[in-house]
Amino acid sequence: MPGGRLTNEDRQHIAAGLAKGLGYAEIGRRLERPASTIMREVTRNGGPDDYRADRAQKATRQRARRQKQAQPPAPPIPDGGHGRDPKAVQEVAESFTELLIQQGLPRMEARVLACLQITDSGALTAADLVERLRVSPASISHAVAFLEQQGMLRRELVPGGRRERYVIDDEIGLRNLLTAVQMSVALAAASQRAAEILGPTTPAGARFESSAELTLLVSEALRQAMEQWRQRLAARSAG
Repeated sequence: MPGGRLTNEDRQHIAAGLAKGLGYAEIGRRLERPASTIMREVTRNGGPDDYRADRAQKATRQRARRQKQAQPPAPPIPDGGHGRDPKAVQEVAESFTELLIQQGLPRMEARVLACLQITDSGALTAADLVERLRVSPASISHAVAFLEQQGMLRRELVPGGRRERYVIDDEIGLRNLLTAVQMSVALAAASQRAAEILGPTTPAGARFESSAELTLLVSEALRQAMEQWRQRLAARSAG
């Protein structure tokens, strides 16, 4: 959540804003929070006509306490015989997950990707992910589908079996960048088309034209970086 979790003071401001008839977007701007955050907070704590800051704060503490009690301890991350500090590895997984979330990846997808990244094999089955992340198979299925669509992992059959496992490797970064380049090219084309329709000499058209130019420059830079990385991978394989 941008800015961290809501505090009791935040909730007091929300209650005061509702009393003044302010909308979720305006309250969110004043607290530097998304309007969706304010809407969820108010909806699950009585609605706009019955929201009380102290009651919402108490309910939030109670929910957090129940979740903490109900959540079983996560199993230790397998070491693989490398003599790693399990606590340090877990901290790496958590910090990497948070970084992915800050970059826009949904939380479950970020957890799955981080879990795969810290695994030496770079491959886990759905059952492995369910056990390690303590979530439902449906959550894993949805997250994997999203990550696969974005080119962040691939599926393969477990050798000698019928089960699937999800894999990341040295090519994952390239596939992810390729997806980004394709999206950038499409965005640049749409911006150029908008500039033509609006007129490149108008303020709106000029904005679209400038955006298209920048997007194409970034796309070209990404292509060059991808080619350099392919050359490095080829040199490593040859060596």
